[in-house]
Amino acid sequence: MKSRGRIAVIGVGNEFRRDDGVGWAVLSRLRERPLPAGTRLATCDGDPGRLIGLWEGARLAVIVDAAHAHPGAPGRVHRLELDAGLLPQPQSTSSHGLGLGEAVELARVLGRLPDRLVVYAVEGADSTLGTGLSPAVADAVEPLVEAVEAEIARRPA
Repeated sequence: MKSRGRIAVIGVGNEFRRDDGVGWAVLSRLRERPLPAGTRLATCDGDPGRLIGLWEGARLAVIVDAAHAHPGAPGRVHRLELDAGLLPQPQSTSSHGLGLGEAVELARVLGRLPDRLVVYAVEGADSTLGTGLSPAVADAVEPLVEAVEAEIARRPA
């Protein structure tokens, strides 16, 4: 999908690992809202190849993912933006074996980065098996939905 007008919003994680499902929860809420034509919503397990395939050719890609931070504050949201070069290394790490940073670096080397990449990393409290977000992470979902909508609204023409 090589359309430079396209917007990709990707929820990364695993909805069966409690707070690791925050990206999926945000995407679920976004599916209920009117979004501009050309906006593609997708969930992903965090595999670098799948992530690159989902954002390739996009003008704007917005990623929502769970993160672990030490010390952590469950529900705290970190916003990172890549407009050129390397993604800054946050003080938190992905909840997946290969992280988003590896996917970004691979895409950079392959020339497959979106024009603009915005990452929302949400600190989680519980990544054990099961469904449902912890209260602090659940409280972050609606503000994240609004933040993603605002990213889409201010995309460059």
